[in-house]
Amino acid sequence: MPRSIEYATDFRARPECYQIGRGEAGVFKVQPYKSELLPLWSFKTPEAARASAAALWAQYEAYRVAGDFVGMDMARKYLQMGFTRAMRYAKFPGGRKLDPDGTPREPQQWADPAKREAALVFKAKWDAVRADPVYQERKAAHQAHARPSECDEV
Repeated sequence: MPRSIEYATDFRARPECYQIGRGEAGVFKVQPYKSELLPLWSFKTPEAARASAAALWAQYEAYRVAGDFVGMDMARKYLQMGFTRAMRYAKFPGGRKLDPDGTPREPQQWADPAKREAALVFKAKWDAVRADPVYQERKAAHQAHARPSECDEV
């Protein structure tokens, strides 16, 4: 998907332009979902993670009821990102994978147990999305009908 499309397209109005992508791709680009989901996302403490995961799950369910697959997938990405970012801080002090000189750090078991707890909160909700048969059906339908290559560059 061309970069200008990612930033300029209203994907709620043009869901056919949305490309699922790999992992968390597009999480900070795809509008209007970024504006709706990013304020809900936090992993600073286990309590913040529980509140965040619950809010993201509620938004996922709202998108599901509305038949908005792009919203469902973006909520999935924020849950996934909650897991991956919190786990990074759980394994690496300060979340830093590299020493100041650029040498890779070895992950610790567990550098921050609270971040690990936060990560597991997000993982449970992320797994629930991936196991949702409605998500799976809509993902397959979207992949069959999406045409991101036909979307105009803006």
